[in-house]
Amino acid sequence: MQAGSPKWRRRSEARPGEIVQAALEVFAEKGFAAAKLDEIAAKAGVSKGALYLYFETKEDIFRAVVREAVAPNLDMVEAVLAREEPPFPDLMRGMFEHLSQVIETTRLGAVAKLVIGESRNFPELARVWHDEIVSRALTALSKALARAQMRGEVRTGDPRLQAFSLMGPILMGVIWQETFTPVGAPALNLRILILQHADTVLSGLKPRVGVRP
Repeated sequence: MQAGSPKWRRRSEARPGEIVQAALEVFAEKGFAAAKLDEIAAKAGVSKGALYLYFETKEDIFRAVVREAVAPNLDMVEAVLAREEPPFPDLMRGMFEHLSQVIETTRLGAVAKLVIGESRNFPELARVWHDEIVSRALTALSKALARAQMRGEVRTGDPRLQAFSLMGPILMGVIWQETFTPVGAPALNLRILILQHADTVLSGLKPRVGVRP
């Protein structure tokens, strides 16, 4: 097979994505500090030299993991939250349902744990996670809450702080599952936790009877 053939080009073009997926698995298993570039290269089926053709540092690889393997899961969430319909409670339940599927089927929780555990020594991890994940999610959710307040579906309050109230218990559940369950704590059904939390917090966000929203 000639190097310039379409099949070769497809393989070459696929390599950055293969490296990102391999890095995601290695980071999730080992953490950031303990992850070795040799391990990532081996898991991706490339040489360490080939890895450097696409990424200069381990931080660059992590940034690509967040942008290409994690952040795309937010695209649907942002699209859903930008809609004017359906009513806010239905919108939230749909978002929580999607979120539970993402947590169950991806390594999002492991990467979140990595960021929390290693950001003091590697502040760039926290910066990337905030800019690509946290900020996007909070902004989209805050805007949806502000619109719901204007329609009288949600009680008045700081939409950003309400967004924190919505997402906080979910993060706690993810941390529990990633940190404490492996050392013997009872496992959580994160899907049930998320959906039960949705019902609880949505009831609390309802406007007070007799009080203008």
